[in-house]
Amino acid sequence: MFSTMHDRWTAPLSWVGRSAVATVAAFGQFGSFVGSVLRAVPDVATWGRLLILQMARLGVESIPIALFIAAFTGIVLALQASYTFTGAIPLYFVGVLVEKTMILELGPVLTGLALAGRVGANIAAELGTMKVTEQIDALETLAYDPHAYLVVPRVLAGAVMFPVVVAFANAMGILGGWATAINLLDLSTPEFVRGLRLFFRPFDVQFSMIKATSFGLAVTALGCFFGFRTIGGAEGVGRATTRAVVAGSMMILVLDAFWAVALL
Repeated sequence: MFSTMHDRWTAPLSWVGRSAVATVAAFGQFGSFVGSVLRAVPDVATWGRLLILQMARLGVESIPIALFIAAFTGIVLALQASYTFTGAIPLYFVGVLVEKTMILELGPVLTGLALAGRVGANIAAELGTMKVTEQIDALETLAYDPHAYLVVPRVLAGAVMFPVVVAFANAMGILGGWATAINLLDLSTPEFVRGLRLFFRPFDVQFSMIKATSFGLAVTALGCFFGFRTIGGAEGVGRATTRAVVAGSMMILVLDAFWAVALL
């Protein structure tokens, strides 16, 4: 009886303890993984010829989904801005809200979350499959550094291409807001442009690109990390893919808050 009650009270504490230990161990493993990747960066001969391919796969092929999301985001922003102002604020402030919100927040974050699902899942599934089928071990037997061959080109491609995709998304969101403003809100193009230019600062674009670069590094690095840690066959690949998407999405939100505190 006493043993049963004791187990009932200590089980939650045991679970918390195991979770804390597992979390700390995961951070340590990720730190070791990042160290291996940094040591592989000088091996340009291995990853250099793969970089363009990964830039096309992770970046260029992601542009359509980013444009789709951004277009409808711009439309919704323009309509909600018009509804919120209700005549108390000049209607050309629709341009202000669309520009600031798309460039500073929704453009980078929504695009990053979409790519966390597309890019992060793709990387984790691909590398996880290679791990459980021992293809990564085969690379080592052929004297290739797996981190230089598989990780570095993907991480660098993410850091380079995420800002490009976000820039397209920002532009599409503003175009969507402009099309909505002139067709549904009785706002002329000069008035919308007046709103765009009213509070625009060049730093807005820099801030958006800084966030996008950090998102690209986080999503690709976490996708590679969970892919390399995959065990357990097809089921393990599924778990690794899910963890990569969840961790990548959470890291995007953390970085979004961090850059807002650090730079704004």
